[in-house]
Amino acid sequence: MSNLLTVNHLAVAFQQRTVVEDISLRIDAGETLALVGESGSGKSVTALSIMRLLPQPPVSYPQGEILFNGLNLLQANERTLRGLRGNQMAMIFQEPMVSLNPLHSVEKQLYEVLSLHRGMRREAARAEILSCLDRVGIRQAATRLQDFPHQLSGGERQRVMIAMALLTQPKLLIADEPTTALDVTVQAQILQLLRELQRELNMGMLFITHNLNIVRQLAHSVTVMRNGREVEHNRCAALFSQPQHAYTRELLAEEPDGRPAPLSDTLPLLQVKNLHVGFPVRRGLLKRTVAEKTAVQDLSFTLRRGESLGLVGESGSGKSTTGLALLRLIAARGEIWFDNQPLHQLSAKQLLPLREKIQVVFQDPNSSLNPRMTVQQIIAEGLAVHRPSLSAAEQEAKVIAVMEEVGLDAASRTRYPAEFSGGQRQRIAIARALILEPQLMVLDEPTSSLDRSVQKQILSLLRRLQQQHQLAYLFISHDLQVVRALCHQLIVLRQGEVVEQGECDALFDAPQQEYTRQLLASAQVESLI
Repeated sequence: MSNLLTVNHLAVAFQQRTVVEDISLRIDAGETLALVGESGSGKSVTALSIMRLLPQPPVSYPQGEILFNGLNLLQANERTLRGLRGNQMAMIFQEPMVSLNPLHSVEKQLYEVLSLHRGMRREAARAEILSCLDRVGIRQAATRLQDFPHQLSGGERQRVMIAMALLTQPKLLIADEPTTALDVTVQAQILQLLRELQRELNMGMLFITHNLNIVRQLAHSVTVMRNGREVEHNRCAALFSQPQHAYTRELLAEEPDGRPAPLSDTLPLLQVKNLHVGFPVRRGLLKRTVAEKTAVQDLSFTLRRGESLGLVGESGSGKSTTGLALLRLIAARGEIWFDNQPLHQLSAKQLLPLREKIQVVFQDPNSSLNPRMTVQQIIAEGLAVHRPSLSAAEQEAKVIAVMEEVGLDAASRTRYPAEFSGGQRQRIAIARALILEPQLMVLDEPTSSLDRSVQKQILSLLRRLQQQHQLAYLFISHDLQVVRALCHQLIVLRQGEVVEQGECDALFDAPQQEYTRQLLASAQVESLI
């Protein structure tokens, strides 16, 4: 193997504050190095530094060197770096909605890559784009080229990002949590695709993840980071069989566990009957509606107080669409009864008093928290709408109480979201929902972007809050280990249709449908490899 990337004793500082210290990495052509550690450990900062994507100032590099094919990137000028980025080095970012341009279609964004880096004309580029989209698992790729990012599911957006990075056939691929938003079946497809392309192109890969099961499948060697420092480096098999550092042993031991709390209330809180959601398909210059694409079809269930219902399935199966429909944020047909009130018949004005009783926590707190508002303002925002009679002092007291309840330091309430780790930001999102004392919370992948140790903390928090407040949860997830640890009921969706539903333990122990068995088998393989 020939050496591709060498990082020697690198230090990264933000305005004189060192955030990464004395990190050394080596990646050979055809090799995968996994960079693991909890959120805030410096993994992404290290990756962005390799690509020289952090602005200077405020970022500086007090020591070290980054050698790519013998060239020290810390001494390279911007013109040289532009020639390397995209052509020889590519990066897949964690959050595709931040990375994809919301104003451009899928085809336009992918064509731009091929036009800029490979000089391809549109017709030849379209064939290459369709082939790549098909390889990353976009179904009916030809019909999706004119879609915009908001028209794709979270998993589909991530697959478009992966396709964008792979189109240029780079020598080094940096993948920052590229499978976070993907269900286990698609995750397996993407990992297989990355392995195939790595063999074909003899590509080196730096793979950043908090999912240690993926590391076992993909990596040749592993570097473990904590608080900006390397605590352990070893070949993959050796690190998993004989971890040397106490922190590495802690990471390997962190898996979602426990079972949902017993139910004490049999009264139904939410009843859904024959829910159907369709989106118009528009074509032509005038964007006329020519058909309807069914996203959810004939979904029915009952959710009791204090109960958790898990909604699982591959990306694009209609999970998040179901959550949005129940929140009345998108149009739907069918009946939605909440606390004996017909939500499907109420106007926006009539719904407003019920909004405080039904709250939502989204997958990515980076997108759902306003970066220009303090934590105090974010958490108290709902009070201003639903409890306008409260004084400023009373609002602040409620914010302090709910922050302490979710495990946040109330003294940090004057800080901004960017000053918190991923796990802390998700706690802020939970506090914002909880402060209005809801009866139902829609949780849309609330732990998927978190490392295992923080996942475990958030699950324990959700179970505790559920018992204390008799909260009902609609829990949307592709992580079946997390679902089993929290949920009483389970619904399996595929392409908008219910494949199977029933008691969670019964479906895990004896699934009746082949698709459910495939999902569970994928999850078991992932946890065992």
